[in-house]
Amino acid sequence: MDIEQIRDDVLKMEDVTESLPFGPDTLVFKVGGKMFLLISLDISPLQFNVKCDPDEAVELREQYPDCILPGYHMNKQHWNTVKITGALSSSQIKKFICNSYALVKPGKKTKK
Repeated sequence: MDIEQIRDDVLKMEDVTESLPFGPDTLVFKVGGKMFLLISLDISPLQFNVKCDPDEAVELREQYPDCILPGYHMNKQHWNTVKITGALSSSQIKKFICNSYALVKPGKKTKK
């Protein structure tokens, strides 16, 4: 996946906005005013931050140590940085983004 594919998919999600609040090098996507995806525009290979369930975040880092890292400049418990190196499939990448979106979308039902 490249940045254009990710951007096109994300902008199709309900109520998503995009902006550059941290300057020209970080593209930010929000839903309900909350960030769920940050894409670095000046780093190669392409990488992005997504919100993640804390337990799942650790599991993913252990499973993919070369391409999933603690969230760069983010709360390491709740955010992962995902590097697009070819080790992850497009469907895995989309799943990480969709899960992040679901975690921050207003009206999200919590588990009981």
